[in-house]
Amino acid sequence: MKKLITILGILAVAILLGCTQTTPNGSGIMGDTNKADLNKIDSNTTGTGYSNLNQFTQLVRVGDKVSVNYTGKFTDGNVFDTSLTAGRTPLKFTVGQHQVIAGFENAVVGMKVGESKTVTLPPEQAYGPRDENKVLAFDANQFADFNQLVAGSYVTAWNTRGKIIEVIDKNAVIDFNPEMAGKTLVFEISLVSIDQP
Repeated sequence: MKKLITILGILAVAILLGCTQTTPNGSGIMGDTNKADLNKIDSNTTGTGYSNLNQFTQLVRVGDKVSVNYTGKFTDGNVFDTSLTAGRTPLKFTVGQHQVIAGFENAVVGMKVGESKTVTLPPEQAYGPRDENKVLAFDANQFADFNQLVAGSYVTAWNTRGKIIEVIDKNAVIDFNPEMAGKTLVFEISLVSIDQP
């Protein structure tokens, strides 16, 4: 019995000494950690080691509510819209809800807060190609105020806004294509925040 107690005592001392072993910088196992060591990979471990904790930064996913600043330009560099104008606020939308054009929405997926990017969107990812079937002629008797129609002004029909192209005699020609249809657009996008639902 004395042998068993002696062996258990030696084992307890060995375990205790192993738990208080110092590291090369002189600190104990729970001691101070050198900040420079936080990004090092321990080659004695199994599994995946990560050398840069920044890769865990939250990225935009479908379903996230986001806020972005943006500047929209035509390919010639002329700006057609920006959230950076005085008095404007960042654009807010939920990714995947089709609240903005498809290419813009897709460009935001995978971004992290503070990141900026520039994307060029062909018409198919923006407002679509022009459709000549959306340019329609209407007879004067379809308007209560036909005599007041002016080329360049807008009307709404079927919940769609249309631009009056011309008014001739007793007809008005109206284009119901989106104004940006058929155009390649360039967007500079900066992710301001991610608010998951």
